Amino acid sequence: MKFKYVLVLFLIFQSVFGQQTIIGRITDQENKPIEAAIVSIITVENNTFVKASLTKANGRFNISNISEGTYKLFITSLGFEDYNSEIVTVTNSNIDLGTISLAPKTESLDKVTITAEKPMIQVLADKTVFNVQNTINATGDSGFELLRKAPGVIIDNNDNFVVEGKTGVLIYIDDRPSVLRGQDLVIYLKTIQASDIEAVEIMTQPSSRFDAEGNAGIINIKFKRDKSLGTNGSIASGLTIGDFARYNHSLSFNTRNKKTNLYGTYSNATGKSSSFINLFRIQNNTIFDAQTESVFDNNSNNIRLGFDVYANSTSTFGIIVNGNFNKSLSVSDTRTPIILSGNNSPSQVLVAGSDTATKTSNLYTNLNYKFKDTLGHALNIDVDFGKFKNDRTNLQPNRYFNGEETQILDETINYMVTPVDIDIFTTRIDYEQPLIKGIFSIGGKYSKIKTDNQFDFFDRINGQDIINTERTNDFLYKEQIIAAYINFNKTLSKFNLQFGIRLEHTISDGQLESLQQNTNNQVKRDYTDWFPSGGITYQLNQKNSLALIYSKRIQRPNYQSLNPFEYKLDELSFRQGNPFLQPQYTDNIKLSHTYNYRLTIAISYSFIEDFFAQITEAVNGNQNFITTRNVANQKIINLGISFPSKFNDWWSYYASVNAFRSIYEATNPDFVSTSQNTLSLYVQNTFKITNTFRAEISGWYSSPTVWGGTYETESLGALNIAFQKTFLNDKLNARLSFNDILYTIPWRGTTQFGTLFIDGNGGSDSRQIRFNLTYNFGNNEIKKARSRKTSIEDEKNRI
Repeated sequence: MKFKYVLVLFLIFQSVFGQQTIIGRITDQENKPIEAAIVSIITVENNTFVKASLTKANGRFNISNISEGTYKLFITSLGFEDYNSEIVTVTNSNIDLGTISLAPKTESLDKVTITAEKPMIQVLADKTVFNVQNTINATGDSGFELLRKAPGVIIDNNDNFVVEGKTGVLIYIDDRPSVLRGQDLVIYLKTIQASDIEAVEIMTQPSSRFDAEGNAGIINIKFKRDKSLGTNGSIASGLTIGDFARYNHSLSFNTRNKKTNLYGTYSNATGKSSSFINLFRIQNNTIFDAQTESVFDNNSNNIRLGFDVYANSTSTFGIIVNGNFNKSLSVSDTRTPIILSGNNSPSQVLVAGSDTATKTSNLYTNLNYKFKDTLGHALNIDVDFGKFKNDRTNLQPNRYFNGEETQILDETINYMVTPVDIDIFTTRIDYEQPLIKGIFSIGGKYSKIKTDNQFDFFDRINGQDIINTERTNDFLYKEQIIAAYINFNKTLSKFNLQFGIRLEHTISDGQLESLQQNTNNQVKRDYTDWFPSGGITYQLNQKNSLALIYSKRIQRPNYQSLNPFEYKLDELSFRQGNPFLQPQYTDNIKLSHTYNYRLTIAISYSFIEDFFAQITEAVNGNQNFITTRNVANQKIINLGISFPSKFNDWWSYYASVNAFRSIYEATNPDFVSTSQNTLSLYVQNTFKITNTFRAEISGWYSSPTVWGGTYETESLGALNIAFQKTFLNDKLNARLSFNDILYTIPWRGTTQFGTLFIDGNGGSDSRQIRFNLTYNFGNNEIKKARSRKTSIEDEKNRI
């Protein structure tokens, strides 16, 4: 009902207030429309740039929200002479300039070779863009490893993404929120290849148009998609050597004409990797010194197919099918000496193993309709279907030996079958148009998720698997979110105003079915939240701008964190969900200054209510369990500086610094209030040695911090070097990289919750050598019509 009231209010505003635009049509001398011409408005008084637009496929352009005054138009397009108009006087009515014809340049343009390169880092008003193709150190990375290189992004020791000192980042894939959460999302990101990704966008203060989920904002992963006419693609193959050899291969293609576009990617990754984790635990005057080594054998395959139909100059229909299929086997061995207080030698030693076989399939389909005309009206409709299936088995032998490890004192063997099925459906509609000399947006979204988590626990006795009715259960979780938003953007002289509000109504039902009686069999929730957002930007002069932005966001628990049943890690440790875990809410405010569209300095403050952390708690004498609880309120003050630039034509660099203070104020009596100052730094230097040979030195560093409100971790970082050489007129690309040369990524930290103390450290085979070959096929020499289309990306960046 509230959504209807907002819609009625919007229609009243639309009928009362007018719109002020300059429109026209750009053609060549044969009256054929010119697409992607740049139309700029410049003041007559001092030749100051005001606004710009790009012509559509029919040659038309539309520039709205122009204040009264006198202007000139400057038009440029590749292959044509620049055009300067007569004086244009803007009053209170729309201006139609009719058809403007451009004269061709005198030089021959039968064939043009386009060489355009985006900057590695683009600092824009609403986001920071990391252009993956321009960092050669991304060679052989997975999508997960690539995010560690993204500016301002940190990955902690539990695979959580941290941006500006905050966890709870919402991951988007191609402008749409990922349906996966938690460890399922991490597994997916580790199976996609960096070579298939075009850019990573970091938005710390999204507007009301975006989902309110994510305390720290949104990271949007955009896959490659060629926009030029014709057929082209690439074939890539890579080798990674750490403790083991791993291989990755990919094939991508794109074929496009004026009416349709078919594109696709296939990639796979195979091979072994290793990791270790050591946990020195003191509990009830007893020391448990657990040391675990693991080997993972992975085989993943990814496929992505898309097809677009350009029905006319205003309407586009599209479909995308994404599939991820993964098989993996992990083998872990843990040795835990148990030392009683006052003794130097162990009284017992627990030797435990864990053999896990996992088979995952993730299939996702998107249907899309997009409408956009020359008057600024735009409509976008998305319908999404997803099916995620994970079949996992886990064998855990546990053997207690005497202190000398000469005699077995006790033995238990557990076998677990834990399939997970997830069904997802979402639909979304967005509409925008000019209103009151600004842009008004309105939209809504509905999402429905159903997860079925089955847990069959068996005791293996004399080779026979016997069901354990006390540990077997089935957790069914359903969630629906209904959302609506309005947003308004308006420019007044040197000011740009943007404000909006989003309404999200959440209905969830978590139900536990087991053969035993449990007090928390079902937890239902039904709540509504308002999420305001807004900002103001002031352009002091051509090189300096200020921005003040506010947003309110939410972080909902994932379904694994809500499952109240326990998952056994070994005889001494297990994991248990918390069905009463509450969402955490974040208020963010940020003030930033940008100089010359490059140097950005920002200070932000965040308050997180009901912060939930992963804690380890003592239970049953010598056992411990891992769970998630609302334990504190968190305050974060962050100073961020980012600066992409060039020393000269052959040496470019990028630096990103975040210094933040985290303050945790306990709301749980067992949690100890704490605070920590942290400095994170990322620096990348690229050297253009010749036109075909480049080198890159990059590194990141994070000072001691508090992970998840509980672990006080020591500093860590990495130094990486990479080289790139191109052959065959840039069609063949060879890359060689050396990652974590000093082996400084492994982490170390301590935590205390109640009477339990842990000193832990861990890591993986992050010190690696990678070699990758990429061959690009298709014609790089394109005729005039295509060259105008291809050059649009570089021209957009200049604007």
